[in-house]
Amino acid sequence: MRGRSRIKLFIGIAIALFAVIKYCASSEENPYTGKEQHISLSPEEEIAIGLQSAPQMAQQHGGLYPDNNYQALVDAVGEKLVKNSVAAESPYQFDFHLLADPNVINAFALPGGQVFITYALFSQLENEDQLAGVLGHEIGHVVGRHSADRISKQGLTQGILSGVAVGSDSQSATQMAAVVANVINMKYGRDDELESDNLGVKFMIQSGYNPEEMIGVMEILKSAAGPNRTPEFQSTHPDPENRIEKIQEAIEMYKTL
Repeated sequence: MRGRSRIKLFIGIAIALFAVIKYCASSEENPYTGKEQHISLSPEEEIAIGLQSAPQMAQQHGGLYPDNNYQALVDAVGEKLVKNSVAAESPYQFDFHLLADPNVINAFALPGGQVFITYALFSQLENEDQLAGVLGHEIGHVVGRHSADRISKQGLTQGILSGVAVGSDSQSATQMAAVVANVINMKYGRDDELESDNLGVKFMIQSGYNPEEMIGVMEILKSAAGPNRTPEFQSTHPDPENRIEKIQEAIEMYKTL
């Protein structure tokens, strides 16, 4: 039995080590943000994933909003942000979609440039600058390659978890490893949100929008979350108050450039 346990331990270590080596070997600098990342997907693969997933995502939110004038506004603001920012230098195919969902206040981006905003959020916005804040943030996710980065990180944590599961006879050790991995991935998610806020401010200023209006967007999200919102350490998104503080810092930084 001891020999079998030792073999299982070695196999588990090998599985985890392979995941770490694979992750470290994928290191590269993001040409649009200067950030070092571990990404195994090519931009072309990101674009293909986004295009393939876009119809399903739209369907989940009741399809596209039927008002062409509102859609035209979303397109115009999004295209202006892309044109005047580093996003124009990227290979990504940006498309902007106003979703019909009247209840869920949300905006999100798929890999490769598919950007969505629900009518529930769109209808809460007070001006074009706030719309630019929402779309600039989502464009930041795309050029930041956050989805591709997270796919690689999930591959790393899954490989390590598999190694622990194979190499350990303790179910509690496996469960603890899963909890730690989940917390780490949520932390990565919060960092991505803050980077996208920062990029969104930069894109707004470059396009002639008032970046202060992004703070108004945070107030809308804060109000929508209500008093019982999830504590930050249990969430993939930073607390709106922390985001506002970082947005104000970004505004001061980019206004002086």
